Amino acid sequence: MSALPGWLVAEMAGVPPRDTLAGADELAAGVERLAADHPRVVTRRRVGTSGQGEPLTALTIGAGSTADGPARPSALVIGLPHPNEPVGGLTALHLARRLAQDDALRARLGLVWHVVPCIDPDGLRLNEGWLAGPFTREHYARHLYRQAGHEQIEWSFPLAHKDAWFDAVLPETLALMRLVDDHRPVLMASLHNAEVGGVYHYLSRPEPALHPLLQAIPAQAGLTLHRGEPEAPWIPLLAEGIYRSLDIRDAYDHLEVTGEQGSLVGGNSTGAYAARHGTLTLVTEVPYWRDDRLGDGSESGHGRSALLAAAGAAVRELATVLRATLDAVGGAVHESPFVRATRFFAPFLAGSADDLARRAAAEPDRPATVAEVASLAEITDMSRLRYAGMLLRALDAEIALGNVRPAVRSARTGLAEHFAAWCAEAAGRTPADTVPIRDLVAVQAAAVLAAADHLAAPDPP
Repeated sequence: MSALPGWLVAEMAGVPPRDTLAGADELAAGVERLAADHPRVVTRRRVGTSGQGEPLTALTIGAGSTADGPARPSALVIGLPHPNEPVGGLTALHLARRLAQDDALRARLGLVWHVVPCIDPDGLRLNEGWLAGPFTREHYARHLYRQAGHEQIEWSFPLAHKDAWFDAVLPETLALMRLVDDHRPVLMASLHNAEVGGVYHYLSRPEPALHPLLQAIPAQAGLTLHRGEPEAPWIPLLAEGIYRSLDIRDAYDHLEVTGEQGSLVGGNSTGAYAARHGTLTLVTEVPYWRDDRLGDGSESGHGRSALLAAAGAAVRELATVLRATLDAVGGAVHESPFVRATRFFAPFLAGSADDLARRAAAEPDRPATVAEVASLAEITDMSRLRYAGMLLRALDAEIALGNVRPAVRSARTGLAEHFAAWCAEAAGRTPADTVPIRDLVAVQAAAVLAAADHLAAPDPP
């Protein structure tokens, strides 16, 4: 028997099948279609402009009129906070459609919903080469784009913490700030997704009555709950598979201990900004490829310190290759978004390697779980494929534009050799089992609906 209530199981079962992910034009067309199909309950409005001049659009569902009674609390749903994480665009549209169609569902949750299916159309357009498949890790890595940290919408909110300061707010971030401040949402869902593994969640505060529902949702879709390494060692665990939302101030305090707080570049997160209004922020990370080992808490027979050291050495090698490639081409390439991103991630990865090596030496050695073995291997594979693939894409673009200088061609050849070896290594140890897109949408949508229903429930006497 499912641990989830029947209505939530039915919601998950009702998500339609889907073979491809959606690009920016399809998401924009979906927004227009929803507003046209449900004029009684849906309004569409422009909330900002992207860095390259594209309108940013939100749907408002269930606002009603002032004659309907007192204003109801709001929820805010954000798709594409990172451009290589497009599952949330489909999830946002699906949620908007269900809420527009079902008066009883809206009444049950008691919220006015503000839904932004795509906050980053510019970045999404640079990922559209892989959205229709084939859904292999190599194809994904060859067509991926992820901005430098200070250019990421999710990490460009204002920051003033000790010696850390950031105010270079992006136009997309400004649009989200306005939405948050105008509506003061009681619930905000920022829709992210990971690459390989299980499902995990972030919450901005503990909500013990909600935790069991969030933990049970993945199994309903045949997925496992993540039990491996957190994305960063300083992230607090609230419950199994549930972490406290990311706040760059926590990262600063962690790095302050090691004397590396000056290495932080960028601002704070959406959830940290919304906390001023008492907002419950939910992030549900779903994987493109499943690896059930990341849900296995049994002992692996390997020592954890050795695994941390090996991951650190692999990430350091990657940082060295990226730096050497950039040095080799010097000023002979355009300062494209891909090159800017690599200039950011090469030192970022070197810092990550240092942190892994410190943990290997400082943490008490103990047997690693199967999940920890798999997640530390995934740190290596994800970093190699994501960042080497992005720089390789930049060099391929230079050559395609006619920049065939010997330094560019030689650097491209050397990086391509590393990339091919790393792809083969990743393929040899990670199952290539693609998760159906509808299951990813179902998990994310169910988590948002469960959180909204949790907030709507009356407090116990």
